[in-house]
Amino acid sequence: MKQTKSPNSRRTFIKNSALALGALGAGASASRVATAEVTSTANVASDAGVTQPVSEVAVWFTNNKQRFATGRPLLWRPATTPAASLNDLPSKDVVRLISANKFQDILGFGGCFSDAACYVINQLQKPLRDQLLHEMFHPSEMAFSVNRTCVGSADSATKVYSYDEGDPDPELTRFSIDHDREYILPLLRQVREINPDVFYFSSPWSPPGWMKWNKSMLGGSMSRQYLSSYAQYFLKFLQAYAAEGVPIQAITTQNEIDTDQHGQMPACTWSQETETEFLTDHLGPLFEKTNTPTKIWILDHNFVYWGRVISQLDDPDVRRYVQAVAFHGYTGEPGMMSKVHAAHSDVELHFTEGSTDYNDPHYQDDWTKWATTYTAVLTNWCRSAVAWNMATDERGKPNIGPYPCGGILIVNPHTQEIIRSGQYWALAHFSRSIRRGARRFESQTLATSLGHVAFENPGGQKVLVLTNNGPARTVEVTHGLSSATVALEENSIATLVWK
Repeated sequence: MKQTKSPNSRRTFIKNSALALGALGAGASASRVATAEVTSTANVASDAGVTQPVSEVAVWFTNNKQRFATGRPLLWRPATTPAASLNDLPSKDVVRLISANKFQDILGFGGCFSDAACYVINQLQKPLRDQLLHEMFHPSEMAFSVNRTCVGSADSATKVYSYDEGDPDPELTRFSIDHDREYILPLLRQVREINPDVFYFSSPWSPPGWMKWNKSMLGGSMSRQYLSSYAQYFLKFLQAYAAEGVPIQAITTQNEIDTDQHGQMPACTWSQETETEFLTDHLGPLFEKTNTPTKIWILDHNFVYWGRVISQLDDPDVRRYVQAVAFHGYTGEPGMMSKVHAAHSDVELHFTEGSTDYNDPHYQDDWTKWATTYTAVLTNWCRSAVAWNMATDERGKPNIGPYPCGGILIVNPHTQEIIRSGQYWALAHFSRSIRRGARRFESQTLATSLGHVAFENPGGQKVLVLTNNGPARTVEVTHGLSSATVALEENSIATLVWK
């Protein structure tokens, strides 16, 4: 959960994500940052030499009348005058694709298996639960393939817990993941059976309380004297989960590294110096010594911390052990991630949390807000986009913090009703069509309030996601010497797929 300044600040993400509207143009800015990486600068001027489309365009729409509904296939026709540059586009409502200019590859999309999410999903009767998990994770359905888990309790949990609570225990003699055996690990194993390619990464909200100055998992900061023990704590967690059939491919060192949440929920602040010492003197060397393949991601906090990240990555000892940076979108703007990429282009970027509000009147129809957010983070170099809770109940619970959050789904354990959020429908437009290993390629437009991001899947299939934040309009998509036209309702998303 994010850093907060007031009880409603979680909801300010709805307002802050309006910043991402500015990032609708970030695709162009990110493309400018990437120009130096394009194999041939001639490609920037023209895509006329690309292989022309050989299939119709399959299209899916979400709008006030439809939810990821199949539309009539679009037909390609010869483009009247292929544009040589963005300024040569015949009208503003044109999206120009330059598939020769390729950028980052994609790992996938998903959400977080918090204790709360696992608990409410487990309250569904088995046939319904199995059906829901198939819908969410099977490669032929929503295909959520990058999913987060919690190392101990987050705020969305049934209770406060770590894997070694009590008096100081530097040797971790009490370490146990027994809490997770009831409904978390069985769910994670079932998801892996449904989608064997699922990528799990895990984040702690707090170390055990005895490792901190305030001796509590609620708020406070890390004590340097226990850095070695905490590195062993991570290793024991990874080994215990692997033994349960749930290997974890990456960990973040701390969820939201610069907030103590006023001591109202599991949280922990880390100074840059303390985190750097932990990475270079403890966690990194331990993983290296034990041949632990799990990747280390840093930050797991807001866009505004881009400067801290660059400073850390400038240290070769940090860079030796760190493979990626995880970002949240509650303060700052997505373009700040491109600053990190410009400084350290070999470091992966991931968007690891964006929360919806179960009590928001637009909970079920804010799909364009979320599609705008995902478009912005993808056009600023993220390889994945992950939502916060997979699910909560109808009151945003279970929750042990002051700010009950929503989930991708609302699950009512009493009625067995499942409500799909606007965030769910936005994710569908990305996760159902963009495959692991897809490469983002350049898209351009002069249109306002029109989000656009394009990908090429392994095998050559092309995907374009359009987000219309304005009134109804007709958009022309040009790709080399070909052109297709798509009608967009107001406040709608469209996914176009062709070969």
